[in-house]
Amino acid sequence: MKKNITTTEDRELWQPIHIKNIENWQKTLAKLNQPSGGVTFVNEAETQLEELYQLRNPKTRFLQDYKKESDEFKFKNIHKTEWFYFPWLKKMVLFLKEDMHTELRTGRNRNLITSQEQKKFYNSHITILGMSVGSHVALTIALTGGGKFLTLADPDKISGSNINRIRTGFYNLGLNKTKAVARQIFEINPYSKIKIYPEGVNEKNLHSLLNNKIDLLIEETDYPYLKIKIREMVRPLGIPVIMAADNGDGVIADIERYDKNKKLQILHGLLGSMTSEEFKLIPPRNLPKIMAKIAGAKLSSVRMIESVMEVGNTLYSWPQLGSAATLCGSVLANIGRKILLGQPLKSGRYDINIDGFFGEEKNKKRKAVLLKKLGVE
Repeated sequence: MKKNITTTEDRELWQPIHIKNIENWQKTLAKLNQPSGGVTFVNEAETQLEELYQLRNPKTRFLQDYKKESDEFKFKNIHKTEWFYFPWLKKMVLFLKEDMHTELRTGRNRNLITSQEQKKFYNSHITILGMSVGSHVALTIALTGGGKFLTLADPDKISGSNINRIRTGFYNLGLNKTKAVARQIFEINPYSKIKIYPEGVNEKNLHSLLNNKIDLLIEETDYPYLKIKIREMVRPLGIPVIMAADNGDGVIADIERYDKNKKLQILHGLLGSMTSEEFKLIPPRNLPKIMAKIAGAKLSSVRMIESVMEVGNTLYSWPQLGSAATLCGSVLANIGRKILLGQPLKSGRYDINIDGFFGEEKNKKRKAVLLKKLGVE
């Protein structure tokens, strides 16, 4: 067997290193036990400044000659840069200062997102629990220039079967999901402030996790007990909660505006007044019915229900498609941004049904039979 030259310690690194003195970069890496050999330098500062000049001066799009003004702008700002080293990539990358980097990176968002909205979105504190669907939400938020302050939680590691729906490569097998997602976000914006909980959400850390400043909570955990418990804790704090479940190629999205109504029923009252502690007492035979209600079985496609009912029989686990997980990320990032920017989205459960949109035939009789078997009518 060939010797693995990448140490476990190196492989677990997930934060970039800010190199404050590029002349002494080798000494900096040595202090951090990072090998300096084989490092690639990426310096595209002039290209970035050229594009930033164009974004600030949109009339240049129709001008033939603006080189003099552009060169003056680059000369004036070429020193406004920061080096970051990404140990998992073995790359040293030069970025513009944070305000300029953010302006460049979000320049094409305007005016779908105004400059004022972008600033508010960027400075939001967002907590995402669960990094399957949640990974797509986190990355889409980062892509659209939001959530500089992110908290990510998930106990699981990337597995081979995850890569049908999580945007990463097989080289990340065995890496904790929060670290894999944090790396990608830092590659987009090294100025991000990210906290990770690689142990996931549990009763021991719930209080410390939810006592952080949170403007928006995105809940994508797998366990019904935690879904209820988390909402019991954030509801009196007035923290809005959003969630999405993939449904074949579609999405079922949930919005709970506890920021508008602290007396709002948990999970839209689908479980009545059941508390998390009462949930613990439910007999195992009744769990499928409860989980079906939480997941939105009434809105699920026939193929999705049929597949779920085969779990443990002909299927090892419930099916999830990358197309739906990606759509979940887009939908929740959109919903989250609107909530953070004060737009009047109402609490409720929403069905984004792509199959229905394109006219796929619905077998209502078959669906009614399946729901009856699940105990959901």
